[in-house]
Amino acid sequence: MMKLKRQIIMVLCSVLGICTVQGQSLDLKLSKEFIQQNLNDAALQIKVLANATPNGKFPKTFENNKEIFSSSSWWCSGFYPGTLWYLYEGTQDQGLLQNVEEKLPYLEKEKYNRGTHDLGFMLFCSFGNGLRLTGDSAKYKDVLVTGAASLASRFNERTKTIRSWDHKPWHYPVIIDNMMNLEFLTQVSKMTGNKKYYDLAIKHAETTLKNHFRKDYSSYHVIDYDVNSGKVIGKKTHQGAYDESAWSRGQGWALYGYTMMYRETKKKEFLNQARHIAKYILNHPNMPQDLIPYWDFDKDKIDQSSKMYAKKDLRDVSAATLYASALLELAQYTKGKESALYLSNAETMLTNLSKEPYKAVYGTNGGYLLKHSVGALPLNSEIDVPLTYADYYYVEALVRYKRLLDGEPMIKEIAK
Repeated sequence: MMKLKRQIIMVLCSVLGICTVQGQSLDLKLSKEFIQQNLNDAALQIKVLANATPNGKFPKTFENNKEIFSSSSWWCSGFYPGTLWYLYEGTQDQGLLQNVEEKLPYLEKEKYNRGTHDLGFMLFCSFGNGLRLTGDSAKYKDVLVTGAASLASRFNERTKTIRSWDHKPWHYPVIIDNMMNLEFLTQVSKMTGNKKYYDLAIKHAETTLKNHFRKDYSSYHVIDYDVNSGKVIGKKTHQGAYDESAWSRGQGWALYGYTMMYRETKKKEFLNQARHIAKYILNHPNMPQDLIPYWDFDKDKIDQSSKMYAKKDLRDVSAATLYASALLELAQYTKGKESALYLSNAETMLTNLSKEPYKAVYGTNGGYLLKHSVGALPLNSEIDVPLTYADYYYVEALVRYKRLLDGEPMIKEIAK
């Protein structure tokens, strides 16, 4: 009976574009053909990148007609393997499975890395998706458990946060990006029964909610703490236009992070925070009509004498991919017109990301899927280039939408 019910749901989703999630109906506007075609295109394109990537190296960007790679210790190293996993899930292309399994051994040693807060990006996106898709605990579980312990070692009871960076001039910096690594801890907590990781994640999210946000629910990039007292001593930016500006990707980290933390904890304060952040993003007067944001929402306030001024109107595709994936999930946890608003905006983002000028033509762009992201304009780093994490969250959003069309749960957790 349950199998028959599931088959009926899948048929309705496919034919009518209506999917029931959390007891409500989502009216899906994008077709199964559209989603599958973009997954197939991405699978072909990423093979261009795979052929160009040396053993032991990880794709970072393509700039000035040149491939740029990183070592495994770079914070982005897990996104390329993660993208391969998602594309394998979306296309069942066995070549992609071979590509990712050949790459993961070069990344495994980072499970011992206690010098970074980015282990969620590095290990959860890669080995986590591997465990989810293969169920091979012997191959992947130890990497995740050891890596979670390494990440948890950066937690400080005085600040009640996980430290982001160890370098000067910061005292104890925590960046909004760090919200994204909490899923790693909560999932490993479920896998192992060790509640410590779950509790640390909640403390970090609660402290970040208290200190990282302005009254309009925009987020600072960096909060600097006094390590002895735990008090906030600075509210700054590192990649945004200026300290009080709303750096677009930072708002994406926040939106995705609190949506995910509601899923993991069912704490209403996290859901409400995600809703407020979504409202800030979608209602901002500087959001372009195609919903692919400028790199900073406050770009019009940049002084004309600044070196950034000439490039202030650059878009950041990486922020849009985060928004799209997070809004698809947030639509599940809200109702009525609010839920429909999140879904329709995510669909608009996916539609526009999947065509010019953002989607790369096959064989171009170094094999990266999307163009026009911005890494850190104030640092003159990765300006208007493809970025590996933009590709990752774009494919994640496509796979999430495909699951909805197929009548499957949109979120498939790694923990069993």
